[in-house]
Amino acid sequence: MSEADEARGKRSATELLARTREAVVALKAMIAKAVVGQDEVVDAMLATLFARGHALLVGVPGLAKTLLVSSLAKALDLSFGRVQFTPDLLPADITGTDVLAQEEGRRALVFAKGPIFHNLVLADEINRAPAKVQAALLEAMQERRVTVGTKTHALPDPFQVFATRNPIEQEGTYPLPEAQLDRFLLEIHVEYPSEREELEIARRTTSGDKPTVEAVLKFDEVRAIGDLVPRIPITDEAVTLAVRLARASRPHDPRAPREVRDYVRFGAGPRGSQALVLSAKAHAALRGEAAADVGDVRAMAIAALRHRVVLSYRAEADAVRDVDIVSALLKSAG
Repeated sequence: MSEADEARGKRSATELLARTREAVVALKAMIAKAVVGQDEVVDAMLATLFARGHALLVGVPGLAKTLLVSSLAKALDLSFGRVQFTPDLLPADITGTDVLAQEEGRRALVFAKGPIFHNLVLADEINRAPAKVQAALLEAMQERRVTVGTKTHALPDPFQVFATRNPIEQEGTYPLPEAQLDRFLLEIHVEYPSEREELEIARRTTSGDKPTVEAVLKFDEVRAIGDLVPRIPITDEAVTLAVRLARASRPHDPRAPREVRDYVRFGAGPRGSQALVLSAKAHAALRGEAAADVGDVRAMAIAALRHRVVLSYRAEADAVRDVDIVSALLKSAG
């Protein structure tokens, strides 16, 4: 690459980062028309989106998890599909199936695409579906393709799953396999609104007015940002911190803090450090920064690692949570 081409590439990346920063402000303002508060949740969702990862939104019913995802989809120029997960759902209900159709005067099997064939897919109440459906979704999330019968069908590019999950203790839910949890870039917890926010929710949702969410980013812009994020530089110190946090989450690692040794069965694998580095880059992109640093890694550590830490029965007995473990990791890292 010539010096002129390199200079043009840097200028183009700088302009795209500036556009990303502007778009984030506009996206948050647009989503705020439909959802009150939840600023940190929206930031994490945007980081997942720009990193081309999958996100798991966790919270009790009624906290606008579904509305958050559908509002984000409307604010983007991406095709959107929704699957309501239920105990009687079948894999074909999400992937699609071969159907008998009349073609050119003869009957033939034609593949009818399921709702998963979209750029952004909302898997609503994902932990209400049985293991067979989870397995079909796992292939889609990991391979960006689905297999029906003997044929494999590629999914659109980009393809991202934003799933909502009610807490495991809710009636009628199934625990998600660790292998599937590991495919989510971030686990984002949606908390109860503040009193001021809840007052605004009560006023706004009972007024009879329906907010209109319009597209802020074009399809090509979304793809361009997704292509840019992996190329954003990150400091050596930040990468080292990401790897050390993931390794220290394993009970037998010499750097593991006491909380990990006492309460963790299995820690994060290499995919955890990869997710932490990539989400740190996306976090920097949200601010229009040209490089990610240690602060970005720390900001994304809880969301990137908490679902990759498998707690022991002792942790449950002592009321120790995954967020407590990751907080201990951050504290031990200095």
